[in-house]
Amino acid sequence: MATRIALLGLGAMGHPIARNLATKRLSETETVISVDSDPARLAGLDAPGLVATTDPAAIDGAEVLFLCLPNGDTVEAALFGADRLLERLAPGAVVVDLSTIAHAKALAIGRAVAATGRRFVDAPVSGAPAGAEAGTLTVMCGGETEAVARVRPLLERIGTTILHMGPTGSGQLTKTINNVLYDINIAALAEVLPMAVAMGLDPEQVAQVVTTGTSRSYAAQYFVPRILQGRFDEGYPMGAAYKDLVAAAAIAAENGFPMPVTAAATATYQTALRQGHADKDKGAMVLPFEDLLGVKVRSGA
Repeated sequence: MATRIALLGLGAMGHPIARNLATKRLSETETVISVDSDPARLAGLDAPGLVATTDPAAIDGAEVLFLCLPNGDTVEAALFGADRLLERLAPGAVVVDLSTIAHAKALAIGRAVAATGRRFVDAPVSGAPAGAEAGTLTVMCGGETEAVARVRPLLERIGTTILHMGPTGSGQLTKTINNVLYDINIAALAEVLPMAVAMGLDPEQVAQVVTTGTSRSYAAQYFVPRILQGRFDEGYPMGAAYKDLVAAAAIAAENGFPMPVTAAATATYQTALRQGHADKDKGAMVLPFEDLLGVKVRSGA
């Protein structure tokens, strides 16, 4: 088991992940080094065996490096840019990328990491910040069997469902599929809920049906109550999450896969972005349809 573990990226997901890695450590000799360029994000990381710092040099000699970053370009810059984090790792170290990035980008990064004699596991997670806090994430891994087996005990500290999906890139491919299905669900809610209100149905009663009936889903249960309250600032920003649909479109184009439902959902997403809702969460996809139909899907509306 690695005794020197590093994690870069202490945002809404990385912060609780770092804490779980440290609080569930099996040996007092184990150290978890948590790094972020923003000093404010280091607050609260004071568990035994946990070092929180803004200095990337602190990861020197780490045997496992977790990355929890916003996109593939940021992952590349961290590993191969000015800080050259990859070169700071111990020989034979494993890089575990928990970020959500494009399948093609994961393949390219995996090849570059392997060229240095180190291992790469793409391991995007699902479960939102609440799952990261509770340590109940679903982790989708792509990489060599030996590398995944080596880091599995660490992944079990942050998640309850750890799946080895196949070779490098398979984790990101699976995450893309999961996120696109989620986006399609939200896009459907965004156009159907305003229609229901425009036809005279009560928003709160419709909400009860779609969150308890056969159409219920995690997307409905999370977003519909927030739409009723007009709250669009609690989920991941649409502008940042758009990369999932871009990745799916690239895979479809490269392989000639017809994906008409995904394309329709993407148009709904793009409409919301074009209307200036990039900083809001995905529930804000309902706003263009509310404007179009002249209604509000709100409690008491």
